[in-house]
Amino acid sequence: MITRDDLRAAVGSGLIGESQAASLAALADSRRGARENLAPGDEPFELFKGFTEIFIVIGLLILAAGWVAVNGVAMVGEITNYRLKIVSTSLFSAFAIWILAEYFIRRRRMIAPAIALSLLWVANAGSGITAYFAQPFMLAQEDLSSLPLPLALTTLAIALFWLRFRVPFSMALIALGLFSLSIMMGANQTGTPSSFGDLFLLSADGPFAFITLAVGIAVFTVAMAFDMSDPHRVTRRSAQGFWLHVVAAPALVNTIALSLLSSESDMAYSVLLAVLCLFAIVAILIDRRSFLIAAIGYIVTLAWTVFDGESTAIVVLILGIFLVMLGAFWASIRAALLRPLSGILPLHLLPPSH
Repeated sequence: MITRDDLRAAVGSGLIGESQAASLAALADSRRGARENLAPGDEPFELFKGFTEIFIVIGLLILAAGWVAVNGVAMVGEITNYRLKIVSTSLFSAFAIWILAEYFIRRRRMIAPAIALSLLWVANAGSGITAYFAQPFMLAQEDLSSLPLPLALTTLAIALFWLRFRVPFSMALIALGLFSLSIMMGANQTGTPSSFGDLFLLSADGPFAFITLAVGIAVFTVAMAFDMSDPHRVTRRSAQGFWLHVVAAPALVNTIALSLLSSESDMAYSVLLAVLCLFAIVAILIDRRSFLIAAIGYIVTLAWTVFDGESTAIVVLILGIFLVMLGAFWASIRAALLRPLSGILPLHLLPPSH
């Protein structure tokens, strides 16, 4: 094992440069954080490294709440200059968040504060941009035609934050921003969806389910690009793919699943299970448990809250058994699936089987 003293000696001897040594040390720290004590073939996942990060996140949230409260009190009575006040406050807040991100993300390389700062950044950017560009009187009349531009600029602000700090969680926010923008543009063209289910039901009026499906495919494609660029999952590219899969899975699977659940066909549940088996095979091949659990977890939640009946309960029971069995034998199932596909799929771009 190469220690920090070995790196210092290598720099001192001229074997490697200081920047190379720093990059190697950062890579080693990243791998230890995500891979230490991890079984071979397991999917790395990390929300925080220790309670220090939780401590800082709590501090950031309290700081943000206090800042919002102070400015809320200052806004009382503001009628004519409320928009200028919100925008100026958002600009100052953006500067403060950026400075905090430079320290906690780029210098300290903390995970939980990076997620918290990403959320604060998007909330601050969204409020400031919406206050400046949206038309409140149109919104009060349920006219959403002034919202696509603020949504687009907010998504662009998230992308700017990601370009600087490369926070994997920000990729999920970018994907959600693009999804919201697509739905909003569809609503402006065809009318607001009558219910939340219209976003996923292919039989519903309007293009919303097809937009959801298209966005899901696009997000999944980008996630696979990140995954295939880091098949051994030792860099942050793998984490970028992880969060994109979490967004892509509900958009892809639930559009199909809810359309089947809402139909009155006797074969709907059988077809649903077949479709989920197909997605499970894809998840196993790309070695992404997150892709499958995000999809099935969302289906189970909506099945209990939107649909009822004995058939739904049976489907949920089968899904539970299915997930437990997959969790127990994931590695062996994956090895069996990959073996006959060695000449068909580019296995060198996929995580190795163990």
